[in-house]
Amino acid sequence: MENKKEMRKWLDDMDLGHPLVVAGPCSAETEDQVLKIAHELKDTDVSYYRAGIWKPRTRPGNFEGVGAIGLKWLQKVKEETGLKTATEVANRAHVDLALEHDVDLLWIGARSTVSPFIVQEIADALEGTDKIVLVKNPVNPDLSLWLGAVERLHSANIEKLGVIHRGFSTYEKTKYRNIPEWQLAIELQTKFPDLPIINDPSHITGKRDMVFDVSQTALDLNFDGLMIETHYDPDNAWSDAAQQVTPKTLIQMMKDLRIRKETDEEAEYNNNLSNLRAQIDVLDNQLIDLLGKRMKVSDGIGELKKQKNVAVLQSNRWNAILGNMILEGEQRGLSEEFVLKMFKAIHQESINHQEKIINA
Repeated sequence: MENKKEMRKWLDDMDLGHPLVVAGPCSAETEDQVLKIAHELKDTDVSYYRAGIWKPRTRPGNFEGVGAIGLKWLQKVKEETGLKTATEVANRAHVDLALEHDVDLLWIGARSTVSPFIVQEIADALEGTDKIVLVKNPVNPDLSLWLGAVERLHSANIEKLGVIHRGFSTYEKTKYRNIPEWQLAIELQTKFPDLPIINDPSHITGKRDMVFDVSQTALDLNFDGLMIETHYDPDNAWSDAAQQVTPKTLIQMMKDLRIRKETDEEAEYNNNLSNLRAQIDVLDNQLIDLLGKRMKVSDGIGELKKQKNVAVLQSNRWNAILGNMILEGEQRGLSEEFVLKMFKAIHQESINHQEKIINA
């Protein structure tokens, strides 16, 4: 699969004047719930109304969706509000039912993207469709697996393709439900700049009060749109209650998000500069996080040396590290002077941490 301008034709043809917005409840619960939310989102920047019909749950026994009856509710949404509809599919049966009920946009979930067998089954069922098909990133940060799923759909002559960035699972405790790993999404954009990419801040954050900030970061990084879970009574939602926002909140967010629309040269420059600076902000935050983790390892080394009464400074080890890092830095376009200064500072901080523990 090669990057081509035609990849974004389906999005450009909408001529929206603003980022694409896909919104609606995590799960379709009742007909009244589905229609009430849809009517509140009518005549806003929302273009596609999403609702989970089949819900893959981590453990059995939780609410797993209302099933095919929910597709009839989505049909009513389209009839009554004019909103186009969207839902997740995970197998051929889902695809057949979604097409039968004229769902406009289908997406493959993170748990399905991890399995080439599932993706291929869906691709075969959708071959040649004119529906929009989006692929969520796999649960773990694997760019090849993500792009591989898109390629399977592309090979099935599906032209209206895009991806959804919903963050990645981690065993570490972070402020996110799924860590964004923005750099991986940026790398995908670099490889396929014309493949539409949508951000899912609801699943990245897991908390409604963080949705706005993550949405802004995504727009600053030139994402093409947002998928935001929306419920009129989020605290009592049957699934993912903590991350859903009310329609009123969503409408205000769409007003408050900073979006650059001008296309003159100066505006293009400012847009590109903001994009690059946003990437730097993301990377700087990752650097600080990584350095913090490194110092925790140094603390562990300090504890071990204290137990065995071993000196903090190990000159041979330090010299070997420095030599290796200079060579690694050169391969990445970093000067020897910069690498020396950086690792000397890191080494000194590591020594400070170990001395503090040993002398405690």
